[in-house]
Formats: sequence, structure tokens, C-alpha cells
Amino acid sequence: MNDLDEFKRDRPCNRRWLLRYGALALPFILVGIPARAVERVGSVEDVKGGAFAELDAVRRTLDQAAPVFLADEVVTGVASRLGMRLGRGTTIRLGEQARLKIDRFVVDAGGEMTLRSGPLLFDRPQRSTPAGVRIRSPFALIAVRGTQFFAGPSNGPFGVFVARGSVAVTSVGQQVILREGEGTDFVSPGTPPTPVKRWAPQRIRAALASVS
Repeated sequence: MNDLDEFKRDRPCNRRWLLRYGALALPFILVGIPARAVERVGSVEDVKGGAFAELDAVRRTLDQAAPVFLADEVVTGVASRLGMRLGRGTTIRLGEQARLKIDRFVVDAGGEMTLRSGPLLFDRPQRSTPAGVRIRSPFALIAVRGTQFFAGPSNGPFGVFVARGSVAVTSVGQQVILREGEGTDFVSPGTPPTPVKRWAPQRIRAALASVS
């Protein structure tokens, strides 16, 4: 008698086993199969405190070297910091209670992200391949190429500051161009950017400390 004959002979028993234990096994099988293909776009470089990512209503804790996927919403906790690398040359640092959604990212071809809350530092080496990146927030749209800039709460209002390179900041139909050492503020969502001005060293240090 071969294995197939043995299975047929014990078919009632096998049916009872499936009815009893199959329902328990099924959820684990479904959880192990993603609802859709996910694309890895980067990884976590360092974490201080607590951070997690949400994708398709599934939450996972982010530790050092954890993968970051397209459509992830990356979240940090109170008194937490997170650094991650996207593609080959883009580094993003988040301060406490930040929420960043990675809407689109293509290596060396730019991407789109949504900063829902908290401070962010975007850094791309000067000599890297230029890549257009747009970051949306409740306050403004930030269009950037290879550069380093800060965006987030700063001395009360939401501010954008360029440490290197330049960015275009747009809100309610008004745009300002920021270059190295310059920044702008937003009193509240739906208001235009304030006139460009150079930030004081103390404010720059405070902004950078909020993401380091």
C-alpha cells in the first residue's frame, strides 16, 4: 500500500483532523502571505527610544537595520529619535512624535513623502545624483534636490531651514526659495510662508538637536 492509498484509507480521520486543527492553522498561513507585494526602499540606521512602522494596518517595531518599505508610515514615540537611509544616498532623521509616510520613492529618481507631524532632517550628499524629492506637510509643499534641510516645529511655529543647497517652499499659492542658512515659518496650516530670513545660530542648534 502506497502513501496515497494510506491517505485515502484514513480519509475520515484526516477530515476530522482538518476540521479540528485546520481552522487554527489557517490564520497563521494567511498572516504569512502579504496582501500585496511590498517594495523595500531603505533600512533603519539607528533608533533611540521607540519607533514603529505601519503598512496595510499592520504595525511592526523598528530596530536597527529593520527594512523600510514603500507606503510605510514611520512613527516615533515621546523622547525618541530615528535615522533611516533610503536608496543609496538619502538619509532622513526624525525627532520625537514624528509621522512620515513614504508615498513614492525611486532610487536616483526622487520621490514623494508626507510629514504629518514632528521634526525631520533630510540629507543628501552634494555629489550624489540629483533627484527631485517632494515632501508634503499640513503647512507646505517642499520641493528639493540634493541638499540638507530641516522641517518641523521650531521655536513654536513650523519652520523650514536649509543647511546646504536650496529648496522651494510653497503654500496657498505663494512660494519662497531658501538657500544655505535661510529659513521660513508658518503661523498655522493654510497660511503663506513668512519672508525669507537667516536663522540665528541658537535656533539652528535647537532645530538640529531635535532630530539628533
